[in-house]
Amino acid sequence: MGKTHLMQAAGNLITQRKNDAKVVYVHSERFVADMVKALQHNAINEFKRYYRSLDALLIDDIQFFSGKEHSQEEFFHTFNTLLEGQRQVVITSDRFPREISGVQERLISRFGSGLTVPIDPPELETRVAILKNKAGQKGVSLPEDVCFFVAQQIRSNVRELEGALHRIVASASFTGRTIDLDLTREALRDLLVFQERQVTIQNIQKVVAEYFKMRVSDLHSKRRNRQITRPRQIAMALGPKGNSPG
Repeated sequence: MGKTHLMQAAGNLITQRKNDAKVVYVHSERFVADMVKALQHNAINEFKRYYRSLDALLIDDIQFFSGKEHSQEEFFHTFNTLLEGQRQVVITSDRFPREISGVQERLISRFGSGLTVPIDPPELETRVAILKNKAGQKGVSLPEDVCFFVAQQIRSNVRELEGALHRIVASASFTGRTIDLDLTREALRDLLVFQERQVTIQNIQKVVAEYFKMRVSDLHSKRRNRQITRPRQIAMALGPKGNSPG
């Protein structure tokens, strides 16, 4: 689960605990856009009252404040007002506070004074489950080997997984082709984490075996039950053309 999904879940939890809580989730770019619009319409006081009256402000991708001095100034005072009123502020970023450039030192200090929690990229099994779920929401049947391939290649966050899925579905729609590994490789060739030529069949077998909770030696066995043959087929499909376990 990505940081945005976790933040939205936090907002839901707050409202569950207090039904009348005023909770707002907003991307930092939307906060900036709201402020600019308020300035243009001479409504900055209304803007301040709105954001400073919240019980919880959840603001995503705070790194987009970089270089925006007026927005940082307004957010700093909003941040202080909420904290002084014993209300909650939850922020996310794609890096640690001290690594954000172009942001006022006093804001960085404020960010660092709270609880900082790193969010690791989802595990392979989680990425596969996310892809299956997102594909199901789109009414798309994603072959298991395609699902596994994408999850193996796109490792950073949920947003990139969704982007990869969108590209695959769009490519299939535009070309009239069935979604398979060849189409997927074409659609994602510039998104892959590493060049496929650097991936050995041994690496692939190891990852497949770990995912299906089996030994690599099982892939090389002569057994033909589904618990063995399906992972073996996936390892063969993901490997270089002509390679197979054993």
